[in-house]
Amino acid sequence: MEIVRPTALPPDHCTSPPGPPPQLMLAADPESVGAARAYAREFVSFYVPDSPAESTDDVTLVVSELVTNAVRYGTEPGDSVLVVLDAVPGRARVEVHDTARRRPQQRPESDERGRGRGLFILEALAATWGVDDRPFGKIVWAELEWK
Repeated sequence: MEIVRPTALPPDHCTSPPGPPPQLMLAADPESVGAARAYAREFVSFYVPDSPAESTDDVTLVVSELVTNAVRYGTEPGDSVLVVLDAVPGRARVEVHDTARRRPQQRPESDERGRGRGLFILEALAATWGVDDRPFGKIVWAELEWK
């Protein structure tokens, strides 16, 4: 009996598409915030290379704030957060998935705490934002627009 071995797929079937993927899974720890910022900047720069620098900065800041909030308030030790991005000329959508159902709440600003500004920043930069439930947690999303 002759053994028929499967043939390998041609190399073009085995390569990843160019550019950063639309999703990034990160450990739910403070060090992941910097990785999320770098990912957002690379993603927008790759998919919308002509976007104004200010718009790329805004997307990066929104990602930073949402991931920071997810790490601080939306996860437990050992959890992960998922960052999902989409960007086309003139707009970007940011989603951050975490494991807590608790909705974000604005807190009074505090010079003593040095935090509590994340949702104020989100409202200032995003055209719209919201929170959706998912089976094991929530998704906080924001849409940004520019010319």
